[in-house]
Amino acid sequence: MPAKNSLKIYLENGYYHIYNRGAGKSKIFKDNQDYNVFLHYLEKYLDPKSATSLRDKIKLLAYCLMPNHFHLFVFQKDKKGIVQFMRSLCTSYAMYFNKRYERSGTLFQGRYKAALVESEPYFLHLSRYIHLNPVGLVSDWQDYRYSSYKNFLGKNVDSWLDSELILNFFKQSKYLNGNLSYKKFVEDYIGDSRAELEDITID
Repeated sequence: MPAKNSLKIYLENGYYHIYNRGAGKSKIFKDNQDYNVFLHYLEKYLDPKSATSLRDKIKLLAYCLMPNHFHLFVFQKDKKGIVQFMRSLCTSYAMYFNKRYERSGTLFQGRYKAALVESEPYFLHLSRYIHLNPVGLVSDWQDYRYSSYKNFLGKNVDSWLDSELILNFFKQSKYLNGNLSYKKFVEDYIGDSRAELEDITID
């Protein structure tokens, strides 16, 4: 039986949590160069000015790269957007990684997983979950270089990231009553129970 979230039934105008880890839980990012190369490929396939851009089919709303896994929160307009984007991204990065470390074989633990985001609370909570991933890994997690969190705080501006889709939704959300900052929404959650996140973790 296929693993949960491994079946690929994609919807037009759908929001998805995409994630994967290294084969055998091994590292897929060993140093800053590896992280930066992965970010380069995100830009290559998502920047509207790039000749290889898939921006008309898919948008990246939030992300976090960790030593042995990654999380991407995407919106796809075209139901083939995720397939084309992930094929390009993962193939390009795996080829780079294998060449650099003189290795062969599979880099990732099977195919990426994709979970459809079907409710407003889940939509908002997912971005928080993704941005809290570095907590415990680094002390200054708010300034973690390989997460979109600083974009949400206005400290970074990347043309290939569409953080405003979440921030605008956040401001207008009845779920939050429109009176809570995104920073407070994320950081006040640290230390609270995360049992509700069990269905979106990759362990």
